[in-house]
Amino acid sequence: MKTIDSIPTSKIQRASKLVTTGAKIGVNYLKYYGSKLTKSEIEAKEKLNQNNAEDIYNGLQQLKGSALKVAQMLSMEKSVLPRAYVEKFSLSQFSVPPLSPALVVKTFKNYFGKDPSEIYDKFNTVSVNAASIGQVHRAEKDGKKLAVKIQYPGIAASITSDLSMVKPIAVKMFNIRGKDSDRYFKEVEGKLVEETDYILEVAQSIAIVEACKHIPNLNFPNYYADLSSDRIITMDWMEGVHLSEFSTDDQEISNKLAQALWDFYMFQIHTLKKVHADPHPGNFLVSPDNELIAIDFGCMKTIPLEFYTPYFELAKPACINDPVLFEEKLFELEILREDDTESELVFFRALFYEMLSLFTQPFHQEEFDFSDDGFFDKISELGSKYMKSSELKSMNGNRGSKHFIYINRTFFGLYNLMHDLQGKDIKINNYKNL
Repeated sequence: MKTIDSIPTSKIQRASKLVTTGAKIGVNYLKYYGSKLTKSEIEAKEKLNQNNAEDIYNGLQQLKGSALKVAQMLSMEKSVLPRAYVEKFSLSQFSVPPLSPALVVKTFKNYFGKDPSEIYDKFNTVSVNAASIGQVHRAEKDGKKLAVKIQYPGIAASITSDLSMVKPIAVKMFNIRGKDSDRYFKEVEGKLVEETDYILEVAQSIAIVEACKHIPNLNFPNYYADLSSDRIITMDWMEGVHLSEFSTDDQEISNKLAQALWDFYMFQIHTLKKVHADPHPGNFLVSPDNELIAIDFGCMKTIPLEFYTPYFELAKPACINDPVLFEEKLFELEILREDDTESELVFFRALFYEMLSLFTQPFHQEEFDFSDDGFFDKISELGSKYMKSSELKSMNGNRGSKHFIYINRTFFGLYNLMHDLQGKDIKINNYKNL
């Protein structure tokens, strides 16, 4: 794979890269209008999506950092984005061009004050895994096989400026209005800042390992604080394949892995009130013994009780089907607003009734079949329906508690992983017995 010898770090350099990418997209649209003369609308649009996804991803992977992290987050929105974008952006989860060996050594020395050879007995300067914020290298020390994650240079300092460039696009895409919309961007910015603090990540990782090590068929690496810093993490090297690359025809193995994943998330959410809010395939491995391995705890979301209680009350059929109680919870979670017009109240009541009636189905049963394509097709159809809604586009999209951003992201990601694993007969409340 081609390596990178430098990363744009200044605001001007990063903005210039986005402008260049925007120009390429403009050319793609010109090609699209021309191709409609000889191709069907569906064929022309599919080619446009492929070209745009390619150019946007190529631009973002050179920037890395929060810009690429946004693409990673969007790759989980399978029911919203065109397939071309999902397929291309999903590469940002664990497969992007890494830093060159020379830049790796320079970056490590800047962060740690020493050359890697002075810290480890062996250190491979060629990355084995490169993602949005950092890349991983193999190492050895005192007979232990280690994984060393090195953060890309300049990433932490560029978060605020990157998001300021992305904000206008997000505002238009999600139709966000109102003076208090900054709270959503501050929530995202705060989490991205946390993800660049590797001292915090090591502490969070050690805590989650201690709290969840009792869950069956679930493993974690050990983390080494004395070999880590604010931009470097050293942990055990874990043998396994990424979840996105794993496949099996053995339903028993699928069920075992899916149950471990579900129990892991339900225990965090309901017992710890704090959750690993980045459930994409790049953060999970399957061991040679077909057990789940969880890694990378940079993005942890604390769930305040004032949000947790109404959020999960809305998952109950008795609440969904009681118009008075249902509306009360929608207001409590800031989904409905006091300044809504009557038409907005009517529209969003219906939207969330339809959405929650479908999305909460797993919680209405003792066991659930996450291999059911019909369930996921309905979620996709519902997402597509409202993304195309001209009525929704005319209304204020600035609604819902800021906590929805990462909690909803967690559930969408978790559902997708459960479906990828084809887990059947998953015990929904099994975490209570652990």
